[in-house]
Amino acid sequence: MAHDDFASEPVRGLPERPPEGERILWQGRPHGWWLTWDSLSLPWVAGYFAFLTLWRFFTVIEQVTLARAVALSVPFVIMGGIVIALLLVVGYVQARATVYTITNRRVAMRIGAALTVTLNLPYSQIASADLRRGRGGTGTIALDLMGDTKLGYLVCWPHVRPWRMRRPQPALRSIPDAENVARILAEAAETRVATPKIERVAPAAAMAAE
Repeated sequence: MAHDDFASEPVRGLPERPPEGERILWQGRPHGWWLTWDSLSLPWVAGYFAFLTLWRFFTVIEQVTLARAVALSVPFVIMGGIVIALLLVVGYVQARATVYTITNRRVAMRIGAALTVTLNLPYSQIASADLRRGRGGTGTIALDLMGDTKLGYLVCWPHVRPWRMRRPQPALRSIPDAENVARILAEAAETRVATPKIERVAPAAAMAAE
């Protein structure tokens, strides 16, 4: 019988129901192929094994026959194929386990395939959001956090801006239609930050303030 690890979520991608007044504006996940390409360095890995294959071939071609040189090079092709297949599986699983959520109050990121965590990032803690356009119509939106908000790079990986280890920036990686998502995020953040906060003051506290 199939088992859904996230069946207990009251709302897809969120650990609990949004409070009154909070609305989900967008939900999505990374594109599996482009997440693998971008965050797992698929082209570099493929290029590395291609280099090993050619290096092996040209180092033995002058000593053995052509057929023998090809046979001695094939193991590198096989190893490269296995590694690439594993990377594709990892990228697919990471993408399937991820849900990015943008509401009118925060950005929530349910991430992690083996160890699942949910990051809740209110707009009041986000200093800026940077869009980097990727391939296939995808893109990555990196969030620069304010103050002393600290996140572990390895805990968030691959959902972080690459190589920002000292001050990790959580990121919506390899998402389709990234420009439209960035627009939704910018409008929601601007509206939220511009909304005045109204707090109830007890009568006694009000009199003391006077």
